[in-house]
Amino acid sequence: MASQQSSPGGEILVIGAGELGGNVVAALTRRDGAPSVTVLLRPSDTPRHARLRDEFAARGVGIVEADVAMVSAAELSTVLRWFHTVVSCIGFAAGAGTQRKITEAALTARVSRYFPWQFGVDYDAIGRGSPHDLFDEQLDVRDMLRAQSATEWVIVSTGMFTSFLFEPDFGVVDLSTNTVNALGSWDTEVTVTTPEDIGVLTAEIVQTPPRIADQVVYVAGDTITYRELAEIVGRTREGQVNRNEWTVAYLLHDLDRNPDDGLRKYRAVFAQGKGVAWPKADTFNVTRGIPTTTTEEWARKHFSAKH
Repeated sequence: MASQQSSPGGEILVIGAGELGGNVVAALTRRDGAPSVTVLLRPSDTPRHARLRDEFAARGVGIVEADVAMVSAAELSTVLRWFHTVVSCIGFAAGAGTQRKITEAALTARVSRYFPWQFGVDYDAIGRGSPHDLFDEQLDVRDMLRAQSATEWVIVSTGMFTSFLFEPDFGVVDLSTNTVNALGSWDTEVTVTTPEDIGVLTAEIVQTPPRIADQVVYVAGDTITYRELAEIVGRTREGQVNRNEWTVAYLLHDLDRNPDDGLRKYRAVFAQGKGVAWPKADTFNVTRGIPTTTTEEWARKHFSAKH
């Protein structure tokens, strides 16, 4: 069951306090004339959750608790109905069906404004039946939102987290061998944004006048090809870069042999190059003059030239 701590009824509820949710909350509360912000946490007695509760309380952030994966949409809606704007930062890790459930709860609660967890690729462009089965659920969410008019919605398309591009398990960049594996081809593009920038940009989109409603907003820290990524690795690591091209056919075959591997699903989708990149020049942050972190800036901050 859902339980409430502190005082609900504030203007904005952020669901989840992971890397993305934490940055959204931080950006919202840093703004001049910041609205009342509440965060929804999963009930837990772990030291991390105790620390989070203390940190949020110190910043004047309200707290409500509910296990989004376990409660029904009807139960969740009784929490969401207290808030004007709901920003969901709960991703695929919560399990299949969770995105539809949160959206159903928001619509049942008739919240005024809803930002679903779609901080990623352009699911409309990718379409149904992609290599990643959970992407179809994201299209279900869009259908649910577009089929009604009581709740305004905003989708923030961010591309991949910049750090994910360098995750060893993802397999694109292997710093131990200075290797870059291109997904699809060297000319395939990918859009990336840091969670910190996503937080700042989401807060701006939430509060910018005139109010943004019922549309997809594109942001980007950077849009690069895998060839440019290899060059960035070479410059920041100051060494020769080994390069491999993983074609779409190769990655689909690899997925066929490991059909339940989530990372292989992501690789196959990004290799196809559809809906995973857009021109940075046309994004919300560029048109508003809001600086964001490029791939090379992120790499120079996190990696030294020493092997």
